[in-house]
Parts: sequence; C-alpha cells; structure tokens
Amino acid sequence: MQYQADVTIKLKSGMLDPEGTTIKRALEHLGYEANSVRTAKKYTIELQAENIHDARENVQEMCEKLIANPIIHNYSISLRELE
Repeated sequence: MQYQADVTIKLKSGMLDPEGTTIKRALEHLGYEANSVRTAKKYTIELQAENIHDARENVQEMCEKLIANPIIHNYSISLRELE
C-alpha cells in the first residue's frame, strides 16, 4: 500500500530561533503585533509499506536517523493511505 506522511519538525522549547525572531521584528516594523514567532519545517513523504503501522515505523526511523536532530527538535507525524 502507498502512504503519505506529513512530518513537522519544530525546535524544542528553550532553543533559540533566530529566523523566528527576525520575522517577529519585521512584523513589528510593519505594524503587526506578535507575541512570538517560531519556525517549523514540514516534509511530505510518500512511501510503500505493508500496513499503516509499518509505514509509521519507517517514517519514525527516518526522523530519528536523518530528518530531525533529537537534541534540539521535536517532530510529529501525520499519516494517511493514498488511493
């Protein structure tokens, strides 16, 4: 079966986010108020697997081995079967 995984990678609480800080300042210069701005990355991965459990396991391994740095990132996985 074919699946699509949407993986969102975010910095852990307390980690500096210079890009978010820069965007917050720019928004303020444009007259917008923002209490905070944090950046995140989203990856969309299509993969083959026997079942949704195996697909989730594969994507989790991808995150742990390459996509996310467990010291500074948290990640979430949203998975769905493709027709």
